Parts: sequence; structure tokens; C-alpha cells
Amino acid sequence: MGEVMRVSVSVVINANGFNLQHKPCSPTSSNRKIGFRLSQKCLVSMWLPNLLLPRKAKSLTLQNTVAGVQSGLVCEEEEEDKLIRNQGYGDDAAFVKQKLPPWGELEFDKDLDVEPEVVIQSKSNLNRKATLNVDRVGYLEEMDEETLSKRILVLSRTNKTRSALELFTSMELSGLLPNLHACNSLLSCLLRNGLLDDGLRVFEFMKRKKLTTGHSYSLVLKAVSVVEGCDSAIEMFLAMEEESEARDAFDTIVYNTMISICGQVKNWRETERLWRSIKDNDHAGTRVTYCLLVSIFVRCGQHELALDAYDEMIQNNFEPGDDTMHAIIGACSKDGKWDIALNIFDNMLNSGLKPNPVAFNALINSLGKAGEVELAFKVYNIMKSLGHSPDTYTWNALLGALYRANRHGEALKLYETIKTSQGCQLNSHLYNTALMSCSKLGLWDKALKLLWQLEASGQSVSTASYNLVIGACERARKPEVALQVYEHMVHQKCTADTFTYLSLIRGCIWGSLWDEVEEILNCAAPDASLYNAVIQGMCLRGKTELAKKLYAKMRESGLQPDGKTRAMMLQNLQRRKKKPRPSRYKTSNKFSYYRS
Repeated sequence: MGEVMRVSVSVVINANGFNLQHKPCSPTSSNRKIGFRLSQKCLVSMWLPNLLLPRKAKSLTLQNTVAGVQSGLVCEEEEEDKLIRNQGYGDDAAFVKQKLPPWGELEFDKDLDVEPEVVIQSKSNLNRKATLNVDRVGYLEEMDEETLSKRILVLSRTNKTRSALELFTSMELSGLLPNLHACNSLLSCLLRNGLLDDGLRVFEFMKRKKLTTGHSYSLVLKAVSVVEGCDSAIEMFLAMEEESEARDAFDTIVYNTMISICGQVKNWRETERLWRSIKDNDHAGTRVTYCLLVSIFVRCGQHELALDAYDEMIQNNFEPGDDTMHAIIGACSKDGKWDIALNIFDNMLNSGLKPNPVAFNALINSLGKAGEVELAFKVYNIMKSLGHSPDTYTWNALLGALYRANRHGEALKLYETIKTSQGCQLNSHLYNTALMSCSKLGLWDKALKLLWQLEASGQSVSTASYNLVIGACERARKPEVALQVYEHMVHQKCTADTFTYLSLIRGCIWGSLWDEVEEILNCAAPDASLYNAVIQGMCLRGKTELAKKLYAKMRESGLQPDGKTRAMMLQNLQRRKKKPRPSRYKTSNKFSYYRS
């Protein structure tokens, strides 16, 4: 329902134009009154009939508003008040100026009984800039649409937002239509200055007049994502897709804009849908499209989709940039597809591109995990030839490659090279990789030295590092040293885990340190794996009686032995000494003669 509103207007007519001002009327009067005063400047005061203005928001009450119009874009309030006082109207001429709300499409019909429609914008978000308060429009002496459109274009390019919007509103009220270029320029000006509400009003005007292009949609969607968030922009785009006219106006740039917006919130599902929509709507992706797709899919961990986008990019004869190639190399390296990564790496070198250290490290690590040690070191040599300095990631990848290839001696030699190289900071990963090689070779003395160096470096020593040293002592059959390392570990307030106790137990069993084995079991929390290891070790060492006692204790504690433990216990039970059976045949004394 509309709301009845009374509007009064006073018009000050000048030689070069006229001024419109609002004067409130008596709410009880329903007559029309027009007064003329002849002079150089004529003041006309009139009461207009009741106007019905519809409301589009329940909680918003429209104010009585009119436009102040003159030949320029800015009205001089002081000159108007002085003019009124000189005409001698006194209190009756005390005009009250009121401000217009943000303009919607305001159309005046010839029949004043028809209510004009005012579009009311929704409430601005808190993080938007305030809407421009365009409370007056200009009287247009120039009525040529192209000339006025050029003026809007110049004002928009120079960021004269208020003047550009006032001129646009003046053309709108005068029934003039700015051209497409001017509308897009004004839209861009408003949005880049944070005036989203005004920009959306201009955008709605362009939609009604069918002036929108893909550039218009891209501007609005990007602005909404910045002001209201990416999710709001995605919702707006989905709503636009339901409109056939909007969907027909979409071009590849619009889809690229939305793909970029989805990438900001890592929405790879919507990104994939947009990728498919480009094909379904008979659009062709650009180089930017595929670069965005590869980057987003890699960041979201969707490496298969990233490879598909990269393949399609190559098929469409687009040249991938170094960022795209770096992303694909990283994706292939993580998925173990070192051959594809190496092929892309070669293409970069052949194209004159210089892979960055991250790509080198990813490729070296992938080759090392695949057991391609020689290729890994070839890539490392290329890295040095291009001027890149190896970092801790590079060294750790090379050490890991040698360790996986069971080339532990070479790994320790490389570690010594790394330690003596300048500018390389040894971290715990490098220490642990070297300790792993020491553990495999049983170099307990070398492992101890590395442990002391790690502690002296001030870095935190993990339980895994102590376990590796204890493991080296176990392999070297040095249980006493292993127990000393364990005591030092406890003194350093480092918590032992199951692997620590298992390694100690195995070493003590082979060293026949049975008291220490029992002490370790008592110190550790009840664990079936520890009891299984002790029982099996005792059986192998011939300590069956101790194994039986420990097996009974294990069952009493509610722990379940594994299959190997049960099998060994059954085997030992069958070996019990049994009483000798009497012989079936008794030897007669008469044959004792032959025995003698």
C-alpha cells in the first residue's frame, strides 16, 4: 500500500535557469494556490495535489522530497535565501530544504494521479562507505546524449564521483540515456571508491535499459566480494545465472572473475562447476582461465583436476607461465608422478625459464622417494649451475634419497659435507636422517657424537632422536651404553615411548641382562607388545621357566599374547621332561650270560 504524502514546491526562476525548493504545506489545506510576483526574478509558489508514493520497505518511511535544479551542478543556498528575503515574504517564505534519498528510477507520468515508483535500496553493510547524498540535480542546457555521456566519462575517470552521479541522475530524470561506455565508467568509478550502494543502483539502471556487458557484471561481482565477502558474490552470481538475459551477457571475463573469487575461499567445487560452465555456454577459456584453475586446484589439493586443466591448456596451445609450471611440478611431486614433473621441468629449461628453488626441492624430493638417486643429484647439479643455493630442504631431500637407497655410508659423507659447508644451518631433520644411517650401520659411537652435537646446538631433541641412538647401540650389541642413553634421556625430561622400551628390551635380552629386563617391564605401562618381545626373547635364549612365569603374569594382567608368543609357549610345554616309560620286553636273566 502507498502512503499519502503532500508535496509543496516553490520555484525561483532566474534568467539563466530556475531553482526548485520544497515548502511544506498545511496538512489541513486542500486548495491549490499559485502566486506570481513580477520582477527581474520571479518567485512562484504553488501547492501540488496529494501524491501516492509506494513503499518497498516495511520499516522505511519516505520523506517529502523534491529536487533543487539550476543550470550548474551546485546550488548556492545563500543566494536563494537572500533572494527570498529581498522579495519580502518573511516567515511565509521560510523554506525548508530536505535531502533526497539515494535515487531509484523516478519517472513522472503525465497524469499526476498515477503514483511514481521509487526504488529503495537495501540497507548498506557496515563495512561499506556511506551512500553519496545526491540532494540536487542539474538543469541541463545541453540535451545531447553523446555530449553528456562524454562529460560523465571525464568526471568518472577523474574520480569526481558526486558530480558524475548528479549528472547521471539529471539525465535519468530528463529521460536521457547515457551510453554504455559512460555507464560502465561511472559504475567503475563508484565501485573503486567503495560506494557499493550507488554502484548497484547504476547497475540496476543498466540492466533495465539493457546496457550491461560482461565487464559490468565483472565489476559488480568483484566489488561485492571485496565489501560483503566472497560467499555473497557467489550467491549473487548464482542468482544472475537464473536470469536468461544476464546469462547471455556473461563472457569469459565474468567466469574468470568468479573463478578468482572462488579461489580466495578455496571453493574448488564451484571452481570446477564454473570451468564446466564455460564449455557448456560455448565460451573458450583463456590463458588466464587455465592459470587460475591450476593454481586453485593445486592450493586445494586437487592435483588430478590441476593436471586436467594443465593438459587442456596445452591442447589449446596456451603457453603456461612459470608460476603454473611450478604449481604442476609441486602437484606431481606430491603425488609421486616424478616422470611428469621431470618432463615439465625439462620444458621449462628448454623454454629459457628458470625454475625456482621450491620447484627444484620438490622434484629432488620426488625423485629421491622414487629411488631415482642419480636423477636427483643431476637436478641438484642443475640447481647449482643456475645460481640457486641449496637450503635445508634440498639437503634433507638428498640425504633421504641416499638413505632410502640403502647407501648409508654415502649419506653420512654427504652429512659431513653439509656440516662443513658455509651458510647452512643444520636442523633436527638433518641430524635425524644422519642418525638413521648410523642406526642401520650400528655406528653407536658416531650416533652418540651426533646426539651430543644436536643437544649442543640448542635445538630440542625429540624422543625419536634418542630412539635412533638406542637403536644403534642395540644393533652394535651395546646394551650398557643403550641403558646409559636411556638414563640421560630421562634426565633430560624426555618421555620414552614403546619403541624406546622395545629397543632396550631387545638389547638387554641379547646381553643377558635379565634383571634390567624385569626393571624395564616394571617401569613401563602394561603393554602387550613389551611382554610379547620379552617372552619370545627368553624362549629363544632358553629361559623357558622365566618365560612361563612372565606368560602367566601377562595373562593375569588381562593382556592378550600374539600368535607367535602362544606358539612358542606351546612348543616349550611339549618339551617337558616326562617320566621314562617301562620297556615292553623284559630281558631274561638267562641271556645275561651273553652280556658278559
